[in-house]
Amino acid sequence: MTAQQLKNSILQMAVQGKLVPQDPNDEPASVLLERIRAEKERLIKEKKIKREKNPSVIFKGADNTPYEKIGDEVRSLADEVPFDIPDSWEWVRLIAICEYIQRGKSPKYSPIKKYPVVAQKCNQWSGFSIEKAQFIEPDSLSSYGPERLLQDNDLMWNSTGLGTLGRMAIYKTAANPYELAVADSHVTVIRPLKQFVLPEYLYYYFANPTVQSVIEDQADGTTKQKELATATIKAYLTPIPPLKEQRRILAKLSEVLPVVNSYGAVYDETAVMQEAFPERLKKSILQEAVQGKLVPQDPSDELAEALLERIRAEKQRLIKEGKIKKDKHESVIFRRDNSHYEKLDGVERCIDDELPFEIPENWRWCRLKSIVNVVSARRVHQSDWRNEGVPFYRAREIGKLADTGFVDNELFITEALYNEFSSSGVPHPGDLMVTAVGTLGKTYIVKGSDRFYYKDASVICFENFGKINPAYLKLMMYSPYMEEQIKQNSAGTTVGTITIVKANEYLIPLPPLMEQQRIVDQAERLQIHIDKL
Repeated sequence: MTAQQLKNSILQMAVQGKLVPQDPNDEPASVLLERIRAEKERLIKEKKIKREKNPSVIFKGADNTPYEKIGDEVRSLADEVPFDIPDSWEWVRLIAICEYIQRGKSPKYSPIKKYPVVAQKCNQWSGFSIEKAQFIEPDSLSSYGPERLLQDNDLMWNSTGLGTLGRMAIYKTAANPYELAVADSHVTVIRPLKQFVLPEYLYYYFANPTVQSVIEDQADGTTKQKELATATIKAYLTPIPPLKEQRRILAKLSEVLPVVNSYGAVYDETAVMQEAFPERLKKSILQEAVQGKLVPQDPSDELAEALLERIRAEKQRLIKEGKIKKDKHESVIFRRDNSHYEKLDGVERCIDDELPFEIPENWRWCRLKSIVNVVSARRVHQSDWRNEGVPFYRAREIGKLADTGFVDNELFITEALYNEFSSSGVPHPGDLMVTAVGTLGKTYIVKGSDRFYYKDASVICFENFGKINPAYLKLMMYSPYMEEQIKQNSAGTTVGTITIVKANEYLIPLPPLMEQQRIVDQAERLQIHIDKL
């Protein structure tokens, strides 16, 4: 149960007389209503309020169900009251217990911050906020009758617009640093006879799901501009407890609602953790994978060092054929005396401080450039983009391929331009396409059926020499270790960028080829279970 569901349940219990026990010594609500009628008669005689036309009197019939008398007409309300109430309570129309119910008026706004006008945004379920108010033209205050000036503990009910309709707050003079305040035409002011009916009790009644769940159904107007008419508000059926029980209800709510709020904070935190758990678990698995802890090592596997030697031999062949360029600063990382060293430009140096974790004995550390050829495409000008031809993928398209396996709203270049640029920018099966601008490191493995050209700068390609399992490389790219390495080495200020120079220097934990496949298989099996969480 969410905190809001629990709160709704408590509020529903409160207004149905189920939150606190009834006290037979309480003055019943029927007597309270008689005193309210007497008070209203006094205010009418003093011309402080006007007499209602066709006032409503609700009473219990011989069958113990509510009836309403308006003038000479009497009718049953059994089908209208939303729930049963205790015998000491009474149903009334809202206007019967109020001295004033009226919409505010359309203000003439002013930059002069003297007289605030309370609008819908001031009324939040979290409370009343004068800071969100605008101000009326000071000279227009004379057009407001004294009854329109907000009084302490007036109820303010948002009466127009989807999303805000039915939201209520209690006006607090202590929360208003200005001399006075008025309401605008989208807010209905409800002023109960506060010595008999506590505004906070009414607030909780109108906040409960019995009212809020049907508020739009009781409003008039189109779907875009619902209006809660003043007549509808005046006629709202309202359950009234004895005054002392009102106080007990509010005391109990002040005791339990803070606990509900605390529960809500814990519930929300737990929900966030539960939502994040599958992704965190996945990241943990990937981290275990690149550290050699996901599957056991097999002593019969060919060492990673032998794999690196084959890759070096393949690179030499491609260099001789002019298909790739020679690395002028070739890196060789090796172990000696239980430490790791890198030989670069004929100079050896210990790199133990650069290595983030230990790897198994049959693995090897290497630079990314030692196992793949990191390249970018030749530039294609925007004027060469077309609506048909060969697909042209930028970082956003590669990101979609990585996330979903397909791309919509494609761009294209001509077949002729594709053929002209085919020496660069055309990936091959087993290559990895990596987003290099914006959301960094999203990785897609090129399939045999793929045919596209990729954009310079925003995408880089890891040309695989056919010696590394591409699925392992992709898995590694999504590991926390690689994500952090990409983050730390990304260039740019507002928009991060992976450069070829930085990517070449990424430190890569390389397992034997057979273990790469075992890691991929195990990660895929575990992902099936994660997807069920």
